[in-house]
Amino acid sequence: MVKYTKITAVKELADLTYTMWQMGWDEKNGGNISYILSQEEIKEIYKEQKPQFIELKNIPNNLVGRYLIITASGSNFRLVKDTIETTIGIIKIKQEGYTIIAGFENNNKPTSEIYMHLLAHSARLEIDPAHRVIVHNHATEISEMTFVHELDDKTLTRSLWGMVTECIIVFPDGVGVLPWMVCGNEEIGKATAEKLKDCRIVIWAHHGILASGSSLNDAFGLIETVNKAAKIYMNTFDKRITKGITDQQLLEVCDFFEVTPKSGIIE
Repeated sequence: MVKYTKITAVKELADLTYTMWQMGWDEKNGGNISYILSQEEIKEIYKEQKPQFIELKNIPNNLVGRYLIITASGSNFRLVKDTIETTIGIIKIKQEGYTIIAGFENNNKPTSEIYMHLLAHSARLEIDPAHRVIVHNHATEISEMTFVHELDDKTLTRSLWGMVTECIIVFPDGVGVLPWMVCGNEEIGKATAEKLKDCRIVIWAHHGILASGSSLNDAFGLIETVNKAAKIYMNTFDKRITKGITDQQLLEVCDFFEVTPKSGIIE
């Protein structure tokens, strides 16, 4: 067994926080990440600190007994990789709340959006047993796009698919979009989880984006792809002569790559 800071997943998560800060997507204390540990990873942890129990109501049943790596409330992603002991911790989910078993030194706690993370993990596990990761950040261009684009799942998905050929391959299930909501409360957590029943990406209008995946790289790659498409959209939407990639062209891509796009968006 090893100290939790030496676990590969913890180090990769810390590196990802710095990468996202470098991209300008996690200013100050913006953004949060959580990762479900496998049984093999759990066995690696040397539990060197006294567990601390935190009460939390309405825990999803399919998360009880699972262990999560999660970022701390107020953590600055520019500094996380050098302050893992205080800004990243491991928690064990219980029916009445969770127990901090590693990290969060100096009386730190998990992100204020922890309940959203739990609901999001629960929703995706119902769809995909291989699901492991939730990543939320303030990707610039997709947030910018929500100020000028209709906030509708189908129309926003169609616009993003039309910007980069690979988009429909990377996220054929499209994106979900929520209107502006107060962050960190139960309402946005429930609304996000509901969207995640149909897709792996949720856009929070005038705020940021959330992606789910089987790995940190998988979830982050979704955000990269969406934001690249949004950047192209924002650079061209007031100058565009055509509407980007046509429905027929998208169908040809799907046929070649044997991808089934979400129904009702292209014909």
